[in-house]
Amino acid sequence: MAKSKKINFSDQLKGLLQIAFAIFIIIVIFWFSKDIGQFEEFGYLGVFLISLLATATIFIPTPGWAIVIAMAGVLNPYLVGITAGVGSALGEITGYVAGAGAEKMIKDGKFKKFEKYYKMIKENDLIAIFVLAFIPNPLFDVAGLAAGSLKIPLTRFLFATVLGRILRYVLLAHLGAFSLEYI
Repeated sequence: MAKSKKINFSDQLKGLLQIAFAIFIIIVIFWFSKDIGQFEEFGYLGVFLISLLATATIFIPTPGWAIVIAMAGVLNPYLVGITAGVGSALGEITGYVAGAGAEKMIKDGKFKKFEKYYKMIKENDLIAIFVLAFIPNPLFDVAGLAAGSLKIPLTRFLFATVLGRILRYVLLAHLGAFSLEYI
């Protein structure tokens, strides 16, 4: 006799709400995207907000790193890198939440292109997320989706993401501060 799969309405509703929340954040970001340049005048807070908003979009690349390079010419590169890294990592929560909401689809193999990332994160979550957060990788959203669907604790995901992003942005900020001296 075949086993019937019991559909848990509560889990489905929770998943749909998580996906809807991620979509809502993306819509808000696009709505205010024309005003993002105004954040520059706020110094470190502006760097934080631009980095947060730039990474809160899922699968739509935005050049948040450019503000890091530009602001490092007028602000402390270490603080710019740290501020951008933390903001960027917090912005990645949208991908994590969407992954938690799409858990069943991801685990059922509906996204074949992402199996490599899913397997990598499942086997070695902290290191894989750190490396993917550090390297310039437009597909980092896949790491968030995988981490959310695998139910990796949010604190673990954020820890690895913050470390990877801070290291990346401190290096980019120093590159920006160094290169702006010669322009």
